[in-house]
Amino acid sequence: MADHQEATVTLPSVPASVRAARRHVMDVLATWGLPAGTDLADTIRLILSELATNAVQHTRGQSPTFTVELRLDREERLRVGVTDSHPRHPRRLPADGRQDNGRGMVIVRALTVEYGGRLVVTPTADGGKTVWITLPWTVSVR
Repeated sequence: MADHQEATVTLPSVPASVRAARRHVMDVLATWGLPAGTDLADTIRLILSELATNAVQHTRGQSPTFTVELRLDREERLRVGVTDSHPRHPRRLPADGRQDNGRGMVIVRALTVEYGGRLVVTPTADGGKTVWITLPWTVSVR
């Protein structure tokens, strides 16, 4: 296997694209040896869902597309990034049991830490941002 594998997809910033992003990520992870239905695959799917939903809902029309990147480095680290062209970084909102939304980044951060990973937001050259999660990869790569 190469030291590095990548997969990228760019989708329109519409709600239906969240499902397409999930399907793309699950397909790629399966080809890299992580079958659907495992705890790690389900966790990555949930994290990706939250990040893609944020890219669609919170860019307020300033990002016509978003990009999902997967990088597998030397069979030891998986990076998943969601890039949009909106400059504002995601914010953690105060937990309020009466809210129907607003806790996505809390969930993403908690799941990432639970799996021994980390979350980082980096600016892009065009003024947007990429939200990256990095997780240890212990799956035998195909």
